[in-house]
Amino acid sequence: MHRRILALALACAAGAATAQFSTPDPDWKELETPPPPALRTQGLIALDIPGSSLRFGVDPGSIVVGTDGVVRYVVVATSPSGTVNGMYEGIRCSSGEVKVYARHNPDSGWVQVKNSDWQPLHGGTNFRYSLYLARNGVCVGHSNNGPAVQIVRDLKAPHDRRFERGGVNR
Repeated sequence: MHRRILALALACAAGAATAQFSTPDPDWKELETPPPPALRTQGLIALDIPGSSLRFGVDPGSIVVGTDGVVRYVVVATSPSGTVNGMYEGIRCSSGEVKVYARHNPDSGWVQVKNSDWQPLHGGTNFRYSLYLARNGVCVGHSNNGPAVQIVRDLKAPHDRRFERGGVNR
């Protein structure tokens, strides 16, 4: 019970923290983004997105923490009819933003998104799954939740066991 209360408190604090970001670092530079990895539909970590008819999952093998602080990953969305689409994105925990690098659809494969800008994680329905990722394993406040293996561990953990042992599940 204590763990569940702690997890909820941390989730609320992370949500409040992501709503009030400090001034972005003017010296920050985004690395050149590597191409998206091959789209995988097996072994995904399910994302529980209430109110969506789509099923979402993140490919744990695609999660990479860049030296620029951006956590990049592939999310797979499956419609009720079985259509599969993918999004190659990045989350910047320090600013509470998300960016779409490429989209995958069954007809054309990966297509780079041209002139994609960083968008706030809050305030829209298009990035509900990205906000879920940020709150449930990718970010701790304004920081990344450690290396990719740690992020995957927390995303896979039951809600009441995430971010344990000293603030994170380490």
